Amino acid sequence: MYKFSTLAQKGKLEGINLNKDAKDARDWFRNQALNLKYANPKQFQKNATAFQNMENLSPNSVGKMYFYAYDPKLKATLPYYDVFPLVYPLAVPYPGKESGFLGINLHYLSPFLRAKLMDALYQTLNNTKYNNTTKLIIDYQILNGAAQYKHFKPCVKHYLFSHVRSPFQYVPPTAWDYVALLPMARFQKASQEMVWMESLLKI
Repeated sequence: MYKFSTLAQKGKLEGINLNKDAKDARDWFRNQALNLKYANPKQFQKNATAFQNMENLSPNSVGKMYFYAYDPKLKATLPYYDVFPLVYPLAVPYPGKESGFLGINLHYLSPFLRAKLMDALYQTLNNTKYNNTTKLIIDYQILNGAAQYKHFKPCVKHYLFSHVRSPFQYVPPTAWDYVALLPMARFQKASQEMVWMESLLKI
């Protein structure tokens, strides 16, 4: 169900070319994802054979997409948090007392706003090969300085490497739109609808 290789093959049978007509491909994958009412993050990780496990992130990881399990250090005082973030790293490492990174967790936006942010982020692609060399050219200053990226603000989170609870699952660029809209956020202490509403108020 969650094997991207199988989904990609289905797309090809329906005339979707992953490396051409990028807008049509994005729309197709988004529709596939939005038609799913439930997705199991742990099962997704187990079955994501088209993806690459990463032991850790590096500065070269900035602008790529990763999925992983996370247990926040300050979860007792946080109003809510996502235990399965889907992140574009912004800064690796991120300065602080503990080793970690800054990233955009797309799950903090509703599917509509998530897609809107991704449409803007695609404008920063370093190339259109849609392979493991493809990534977003982003940092906090770039995003914070332009109105078209305003939806990123409630998504910026500081993650500690010591509290990551699974390998980093690298998501290839051809799968970004599908994976970004899968219902895999697992918020604790609040419903996702409440999280999305509070995010909207921060934009």
